[in-house]
Amino acid sequence: MATRGVSRLVKTLALTGSRPIGTSSGITSLISEHTAKWMQDTSKKSPMELINEVPPIKIEGRIVACEGDSDPALGHPIEFICLDKKDPAICKYCGLRYVQHGHY
Repeated sequence: MATRGVSRLVKTLALTGSRPIGTSSGITSLISEHTAKWMQDTSKKSPMELINEVPPIKIEGRIVACEGDSDPALGHPIEFICLDKKDPAICKYCGLRYVQHGHY
Protein backbone atom coordinates (compact mmCIF):
# COMPACT_ATOMS: atom_id res chain seq x y z
CA MET A 1 0.00 0.00 0.00
CA ALA A 2 2.73 2.47 0.99
CA THR A 3 4.95 1.54 -1.95
CA ARG A 4 2.12 2.32 -4.34
CA GLY A 5 1.82 5.81 -2.82
CA VAL A 6 5.55 6.38 -3.11
CA SER A 7 5.61 5.26 -6.74
CA ARG A 8 2.75 7.69 -7.51
CA LEU A 9 4.68 10.49 -5.85
CA VAL A 10 7.82 9.71 -7.85
CA LYS A 11 5.79 9.64 -11.09
CA THR A 12 4.15 12.95 -10.19
CA LEU A 13 7.51 14.56 -9.47
CA ALA A 14 8.90 13.21 -12.74
CA LEU A 15 5.96 14.62 -14.69
CA THR A 16 6.23 18.06 -13.10
CA GLY A 17 9.96 18.23 -13.72
CA SER A 18 10.87 18.39 -10.04
CA ARG A 19 14.09 16.86 -8.83
CA PRO A 20 13.84 13.79 -6.60
CA ILE A 21 13.58 14.84 -2.98
CA GLY A 22 15.80 12.01 -1.78
CA THR A 23 18.95 13.61 -3.18
CA SER A 24 20.79 16.37 -1.38
CA SER A 25 20.83 18.53 -4.53
CA GLY A 26 17.06 18.10 -4.82
CA ILE A 27 16.54 19.23 -1.21
CA THR A 28 18.92 22.16 -1.62
CA SER A 29 17.10 23.17 -4.79
CA LEU A 30 13.70 23.07 -3.06
CA ILE A 31 14.98 25.12 -0.12
CA SER A 32 16.59 27.77 -2.31
CA GLU A 33 13.47 28.01 -4.51
CA HIS A 34 11.29 28.43 -1.41
CA THR A 35 13.62 31.06 0.04
CA ALA A 36 13.81 32.94 -3.25
CA LYS A 37 10.01 33.08 -3.49
CA TRP A 38 9.74 34.26 0.10
CA MET A 39 12.41 36.96 -0.32
CA GLN A 40 10.80 38.40 -3.49
CA ASP A 41 8.17 40.22 -1.45
CA THR A 42 10.18 43.09 0.02
CA SER A 43 7.10 44.75 1.52
CA LYS A 44 7.10 42.20 4.35
CA LYS A 45 9.82 41.97 6.98
CA SER A 46 11.60 38.70 7.59
CA PRO A 47 11.08 36.97 10.95
CA MET A 48 14.64 37.89 11.92
CA GLU A 49 13.97 41.57 11.23
CA LEU A 50 10.76 41.45 13.27
CA ILE A 51 12.41 39.81 16.30
CA ASN A 52 15.31 42.30 16.15
CA GLU A 53 12.81 45.16 16.52
CA VAL A 54 11.87 43.85 19.99
CA PRO A 55 14.10 45.65 22.52
CA PRO A 56 16.13 43.52 24.96
CA ILE A 57 14.07 42.44 27.95
CA LYS A 58 15.47 43.68 31.28
CA ILE A 59 15.72 41.04 34.00
CA GLU A 60 16.53 41.58 37.70
CA GLY A 61 18.20 38.21 38.32
CA ARG A 62 21.15 36.41 36.76
CA ILE A 63 19.16 33.65 35.04
CA VAL A 64 16.04 33.86 32.90
CA ALA A 65 13.78 31.02 31.75
CA CYS A 66 12.59 31.70 28.20
CA GLU A 67 9.50 29.84 26.98
CA GLY A 68 8.83 31.97 23.89
CA ASP A 69 5.26 32.78 24.93
CA SER A 70 3.16 32.92 28.09
CA ASP A 71 1.01 30.10 26.66
CA PRO A 72 3.04 26.85 26.69
CA ALA A 73 1.15 25.57 23.64
CA LEU A 74 2.48 28.47 21.57
CA GLY A 75 6.00 28.62 22.96
CA HIS A 76 9.07 26.42 22.73
CA PRO A 77 11.01 24.15 25.10
CA ILE A 78 12.12 26.06 28.17
CA GLU A 79 15.66 27.43 27.96
CA PHE A 80 17.52 28.76 30.97
CA ILE A 81 19.78 31.65 29.96
CA CYS A 82 22.63 33.06 32.07
CA LEU A 83 22.90 36.86 31.98
CA ASP A 84 26.38 37.37 33.45
CA LYS A 85 27.78 39.08 30.34
CA LYS A 86 27.09 42.72 29.47
CA ASP A 87 25.94 41.85 25.94
CA PRO A 88 22.32 40.72 25.54
CA ALA A 89 21.86 36.95 25.79
CA ILE A 90 19.78 35.52 22.96
CA CYS A 91 17.32 32.64 23.17
CA LYS A 92 18.35 29.99 20.65
CA TYR A 93 14.72 29.08 19.90
CA CYS A 94 12.90 32.38 19.44
CA GLY A 95 15.63 35.01 19.26
CA LEU A 96 14.39 37.14 22.17
CA ARG A 97 17.20 39.08 23.82
CA TYR A 98 17.64 39.42 27.58
CA VAL A 99 19.92 41.66 29.65
CA GLN A 100 20.56 41.89 33.37
CA HIS A 101 18.96 45.10 34.67
CA GLY A 102 22.18 46.47 36.15
CA HIS A 103 24.18 45.84 32.95
CA TYR A 104 21.86 47.66 30.56
